[in-house]
Amino acid sequence: MPLTQQRRFPRDPRSVGAARNFAVETLTGWGVADRLNDIRVCVSELATNAVLHGVPAGREFCLRLVNDGLLVRIEVRDSGGGCPEVPHQEAEGEGGRGLLLAGALGDEFGVTTHVPGKTVWLVFKVGSGGAGCG
Repeated sequence: MPLTQQRRFPRDPRSVGAARNFAVETLTGWGVADRLNDIRVCVSELATNAVLHGVPAGREFCLRLVNDGLLVRIEVRDSGGGCPEVPHQEAEGEGGRGLLLAGALGDEFGVTTHVPGKTVWLVFKVGSGGAGCG
């Protein structure tokens, strides 16, 4: 059975650091050390996008972590519109670098739409020593 943990955060810039800390504490508690820095950066990027673009005023976003021992999946769900895409832009372009970076660091990237909102997710291949094996 995969290990799963989630938490909701308000639309507030301070929520980015809180989401990042929640992810690191959860993954560390599960014994996941492999790719922890990549995951931390990506949680920051996805949470920042949720705060800046995805969460309507007065709403929250949800960070969900799933660990099956071989893969860690991070999901950020909000009730905002739009469908984020990893941009194909030149180095001089402004904006969009967060998803470009997240897409490069993660092994899989996707967006699942809901009514309302969407979930932006990334999957990371991790070592087989995680607590979620079996």
